[in-house]
Amino acid sequence: MKISKQAQRDARQLFRSCLVNGLLDENRVRELIGLLSAKKPRGYVEILARLHRLVKLETQRCSARVESATPLSAESQAGVTNRIQQLYGNGVTIAFGQNAALIGGLRIQVGSDLYDGSVKTRLEKLEQSF
Repeated sequence: MKISKQAQRDARQLFRSCLVNGLLDENRVRELIGLLSAKKPRGYVEILARLHRLVKLETQRCSARVESATPLSAESQAGVTNRIQQLYGNGVTIAFGQNAALIGGLRIQVGSDLYDGSVKTRLEKLEQSF
């Protein structure tokens, strides 16, 4: 969907108004969407679409998924959590899960960043090198 430059600017400005101390405030987003829907300014559908995209990207950036082949101990989880928070800030929500296909190691995804230290990936890279 093609969006006008003015609608992009408006959406960015509205998105920035929803940030509190660098973190997205869901209540402000809801209020903003309600106001836009009620007032229906020119190009409000484009603005809402762009705002939705910005909120979605920010939500993904603030969530991390950690996968391991076996359950991590509490100490290991605390260490991984501390390191992720050092890199991305305290606003990151972290979910731990298991994936037996990894064989060993960790696979961490934060937004679009992927850190893959799994044995499975190493074996695949080794296979490709032959």
